[in-house]
Amino acid sequence: MSPTTLPAAGPEHGHVTFLGAGPGDPGLLTLRAVEALSNADVLVAEHEVLDVIRTHARQGVSVVPTDDPSSVSPPGTGTPQLTVVDGTSTPAAVPAAARDAAHLVMEAARGGRRVVRAVSGDPGLDTYAAEEMLACAAAGVPFEVVPGVAAAVGVPAYAGVPLRDPHGADVRFVDARTASDRCWAEVGASDGTVVVSTTLDAVAAAAGELVSAGRKPDTPLSVTVAGTTTRQRTWTATLGTIAQTLKQAKVLPSPDGGRPVIAVVGEHSAPARRDQLSWFESKPLFGWKVLVPRTKEQAASLSDQLRSYGAVPHEVPTIAVEPPRTPQQMERAVKGLVTGRYEWIAFTSVNAVKAVREKFEEYGLDARAFAGIKVAAVGEQTAKALIAFGVKPDLVPSGEQSAAGLLEDWPPYDPVFDPIDRVFLPRADIATETLVAGLIELGWEVDDVTAYRTVRASPPPAETREAIKGGGFDAVLFTSSSTVRNLVGIAGKPHNVTVIACIGPATAKTAEEHGLRVDVMAPEPSVHKLAEALADFGMKRRAAALEAGDPVTRPSERRPGARRRRSTT
Repeated sequence: MSPTTLPAAGPEHGHVTFLGAGPGDPGLLTLRAVEALSNADVLVAEHEVLDVIRTHARQGVSVVPTDDPSSVSPPGTGTPQLTVVDGTSTPAAVPAAARDAAHLVMEAARGGRRVVRAVSGDPGLDTYAAEEMLACAAAGVPFEVVPGVAAAVGVPAYAGVPLRDPHGADVRFVDARTASDRCWAEVGASDGTVVVSTTLDAVAAAAGELVSAGRKPDTPLSVTVAGTTTRQRTWTATLGTIAQTLKQAKVLPSPDGGRPVIAVVGEHSAPARRDQLSWFESKPLFGWKVLVPRTKEQAASLSDQLRSYGAVPHEVPTIAVEPPRTPQQMERAVKGLVTGRYEWIAFTSVNAVKAVREKFEEYGLDARAFAGIKVAAVGEQTAKALIAFGVKPDLVPSGEQSAAGLLEDWPPYDPVFDPIDRVFLPRADIATETLVAGLIELGWEVDDVTAYRTVRASPPPAETREAIKGGGFDAVLFTSSSTVRNLVGIAGKPHNVTVIACIGPATAKTAEEHGLRVDVMAPEPSVHKLAEALADFGMKRRAAALEAGDPVTRPSERRPGARRRRSTT
């Protein structure tokens, strides 16, 4: 058995993996954690942890939220009723009475199930998972532990606060919620770094304990809330001034005062040092809510790019896909693929791949029908969809992922080397003629076939519509004129504080025709260049604020009433 292979689950007791999900950033999950999640039959975790791990679980995994009292069966009543979800929906409530995580874990493991008990941070440092492990051991349930990034280590790293200075001072960890007088006395008497796990409204009290124990009031202190997430915020002060600093920041008093925070006390956490090392909160779009008017499938790589800039992408489909009104043209083209009518087939979208695949399945065909046919694809997601179908593209644009980019690399027709001169182009009913005209110019005959129709999507939820019109989004990326028209049609016009970014002049013109101010334009017609242009805009905006001595704020924080609403939620 390899070191990364799960041991065989027992037929009666199953197997439990105690897994550290890290402090909040899903990117901090270890490779071993991802593997364990992909093999799990049952996930047991708090709701906020489920949000981190859910995407790595297999389809149909059962979910048991430990922070929902209705998810626990009373001892002795048998296995809890597990809710099967598809990896995106919220599990429904299950009638029960008690709230006992150890009981939940052992009951879920019965019948040979593989259970992942996921906890925030690291199982050995951030939680009381050891008690659950002892319960498993006593019951004869085999288990293993997959460490995670502890909050006390990961959060300071994301806040730009190193825990060791060049002289290698001691580092001590304190949980303020359970610390004894003796513990405070020991860390107060030392001159090392102290990492304190506490809550926002208890930071000042913890600082007072350290001062009472012997630390100087002018000892530097940093406090980070929502660490490693795009909601992260860090304050720097001293043990003597932290209470006033939080008061001036208007974060206390607040209903959110009970939120967990990590405080770091020590000379190396001075503000001047953090200004140089704060890599996470200084990202160009940190915390920006960016509206992407595309489906999740279309926006996958774009959303990943936005996240790399610190943004929080929110995908809203503005078009829906429907079959062509007259399917005969598509049917003839697919039959032509089988009979050798085409030399090439060119896919310009994931929807085109889906339409052809569905027609193949209707006729009982599979990827083998592409034998002898050259396949071209525009875009990373289109290529991935083809590979998932079992077809590796022969041609993908080496430069710009567009029809123009594909034409740059497309070979001219050569009667000596090309036995057939015809190209099958399945695409949308509203596609432009750029690719068809370019292929004809290269000497090819083109069967331009409507594979699917695009229609305006249904309106997004009321909460999203309200955010669009009320200034809840910091920016919106428009990738075509149709996305402008459709978004305004189904959700309303974005608020005037929202930064409008357009992929090209035609899209910008349509935005202006709808009364929108265009702030950002892509240097070339590429969604990734558009995201880069927005990041550059955000970076310049941040630099201007810092140079002027103003606080760095997001565009949505400038709308009327934003400060008042933010302080009461």
